[in-house]
Amino acid sequence: MPPNPITLGSYGIDLSQRFAVSVAVVASPTAAAETIIAQVTIPNFGGLAINSGVLLYGWAAYTVGTNGTAVQLKLRQTNVSGSTVAATGALTGSQHGAAILSADDINGFDSGAGVATYVMTMQVTAGSATSTVSAVFLQATAV
Repeated sequence: MPPNPITLGSYGIDLSQRFAVSVAVVASPTAAAETIIAQVTIPNFGGLAINSGVLLYGWAAYTVGTNGTAVQLKLRQTNVSGSTVAATGALTGSQHGAAILSADDINGFDSGAGVATYVMTMQVTAGSATSTVSAVFLQATAV
């Protein structure tokens, strides 16, 4: 019978710097402008060895403003003009119209992993009034 293999458990290993989470709503979209609704910064980014990239998980609950016909969520590097990591495309249908409370999620993987800050943005097609983001969740996991 072969001996038990050597294993390494997570006891005593601090992985907390690899996980960044935010549940704070940054802003709500005004009319049809793409707007940052959540933002997260990976702590000690320069001191982490990132072997594969950064996994991103986002979720938002929102009410679409007047005349809004579709919603698009994006995960971007750094800010609203940063590189797009993932996009939902136009979310349409009866659950995404004006004055309807909706909730959607978006996930992505940034294999470049060249930045410490990631944002989730929201844009409302044909929106003529402010939409309201009521809750968000954004997580970045460095792997």
